[in-house]
Amino acid sequence: MSKRNNKTLHPDVPLYHTAHKRPVTRRDFLAQGMIAGSGTLLGTSLLGALSNPLYAELAPDVRDLRDVYCGLSAQGAGKIPFIAFDLAGGANMAGSNVLVGGAGGQMDFLTTEGYSKLGLPGDMTPNLIDPTTQMNYYNNELGLAFHSDSAFLRGIFDKFSVGNRANVNGAVIPARSENDTGNNPHNPMYGLYKYVRSQEPAYGSLLDLIGSRASQSGGNSMAPASMIIPAALPTKVDRPSDVTGLVDVGDLLNVLNQDEAVRVMESIQRISAMKMAQVDSGVARESDIDKSVNCNYVKSADLADRFGNPASLDPALDAEIVGASGIFSQEEFDSDGEFRKTASVMKMVINGYAGAGTITMGGYDYHGGGRRTGEVRDFRAGRCMGACLEYAARMNMPLMMYVFSDGSLASNGMIDDSEDGRGKGMWTGDNSSTAASFFLVYNPGGKPQLIGATPEVQAKHQQLGYMRPDASVETASSPAANNVNLLAEAVILNYMALHGEQNQFASLFPTQGLGNSTMLDALTAFEPIVQGNI
Repeated sequence: MSKRNNKTLHPDVPLYHTAHKRPVTRRDFLAQGMIAGSGTLLGTSLLGALSNPLYAELAPDVRDLRDVYCGLSAQGAGKIPFIAFDLAGGANMAGSNVLVGGAGGQMDFLTTEGYSKLGLPGDMTPNLIDPTTQMNYYNNELGLAFHSDSAFLRGIFDKFSVGNRANVNGAVIPARSENDTGNNPHNPMYGLYKYVRSQEPAYGSLLDLIGSRASQSGGNSMAPASMIIPAALPTKVDRPSDVTGLVDVGDLLNVLNQDEAVRVMESIQRISAMKMAQVDSGVARESDIDKSVNCNYVKSADLADRFGNPASLDPALDAEIVGASGIFSQEEFDSDGEFRKTASVMKMVINGYAGAGTITMGGYDYHGGGRRTGEVRDFRAGRCMGACLEYAARMNMPLMMYVFSDGSLASNGMIDDSEDGRGKGMWTGDNSSTAASFFLVYNPGGKPQLIGATPEVQAKHQQLGYMRPDASVETASSPAANNVNLLAEAVILNYMALHGEQNQFASLFPTQGLGNSTMLDALTAFEPIVQGNI
C-alpha cells in the first residue's frame, strides 16, 4: 500500500504529476509552478517611435498635438480600468468557488453528483444550510454568488473591506477550454485596445497594455489570433522596479529642479519645431514626421512634469498599497512575489498609467496535491483579486476584473479532511467540461445593475450560459460555451456595455461569432456604469 502524502504544499512549491508528460516548455513549467513570470522590459527611442506603424496612420487633420497625438491625459483614455487574472494550469472556478447552475441561473442547483464532481461533498452543496452557522452554503455579498467556503471569496474578503462590497456585482460564463495549454485564446486585451483606440489616441497615459509575462498576450494564455496588433504588444510589468523603470528623464533632474527641467524640455521642443518648420526635406508626409518628432519632445516634458520623481509610480511607496494602513502589510509585500506583482499591475492600471493589464499566477495545475494545495493557492489568488478591488475603491475608480484559466479539473469524491483541505473533495484529474470564467465589476457610484426587469431575467444575465445537472458545460447554452475565441469576444462585449457602447461591437469586430443583436443582448450582463468615458 502506498503512503499517502498529508502535507499541505506551499503555494510556491512546484507540482509533479506522474500522469503528465515531463515539462519541457515554458508554459508547462509555469502551470506546475516551477517558474515565476519573468521577461525583459523594452524601452523606446526616438527612432523606435518614428518606426512605429501607428504613427504612419495618423490623420493629417489631427485636432491637437498634445492631447490627440501624444495621449497625455492623466487618466489615459478615460475608460474603465481592466485587470485580468490568468491562473495557469487549469484552476477550479465552478461550484467550489463561483456557483454555476442550470438554465435558470446560479440558483438553479445541480445534482448532488454534479457538485461532487466540482469538489463539494453532499453535506456542503449550496442548496443546504450549514448546521454550524445556520447560514446558506452560498454567499452573494458581491452580487455574484460564491460558495460560502470558496477560497477565492475568503481571499477577496481578506483584502476587500466590508464597506466597499456593496458596490460590486459580477457574472459567470460556463465555457470549456483545453487543459494544460497556453494555446487557449482567452486573453481579450487586444480587443479592448482596438475598441478604445477607435475613439482615443491612447489607452493609458504611459502605456496601453501591460502584463506580468513577456509574451504576446502579456499572460500565459494566448490572445485570439484575429485580434493581435503587433504595435500594441503588452509591456512586461511584474515587480515595482519594472514600474519605476518605465520613466527615465535622464540626468537633467540632477542639475535642475523639476520645474526648471520641464521648462527646458518645453523650450527644446519649441526650438526643434521652429527649426523643422524651416526645412523642406521633400520627403513624403513630411508633416507627419515633424509632428511625430515634436510629440516625442512633448512627451519628454510631460514625463518630467508628472513623473520627475519616479517614486510617484512606485507601488512599494504607495501608503494605500503597503504599510500600516495599506492593503498589504510590509511583511506580506516583502515576502510574497505574487503580492508585489499584483500591486505593480494594479498601481499602473487603476491610476490610468496603463489601460489594461494581465496578472499571471502559476501553479494552478494542482490536482494530485490533495484538496489542501488547491485551497491554499486559490486563497492567495483571492487575496490578490481583493487587493485590486480594494485599491480601486480607495482610488474612487471603477474596475472590471476578469478571472480565467486554461482548462479545469474534477474530483472523484474522495474527501481531504486535513485542516487546509476543509473536508472537501480532492482534485484528482483534469476535466475541461467543468470550466468557467467570471468577472467582477466595482462601481464607486453604486452596485452595477443586471439587465432585466425581473429577478428571473436578471439571473440569466448573471450566468451567461449554463451547466447540465452533472456539472458539465452545456455547449449549446451560449456561443462562448465551446469556443474560447468567442469567450474572449463575450468579455470584450461586456466591457463595452459598461460604457454603454455595445452597439459598436459588431462594426468594430465584423467577423465576430457571437451572433445577431438579440444574442449580443443575451450575452450582456450589466447596464452601463459610465457613458462613454469615466
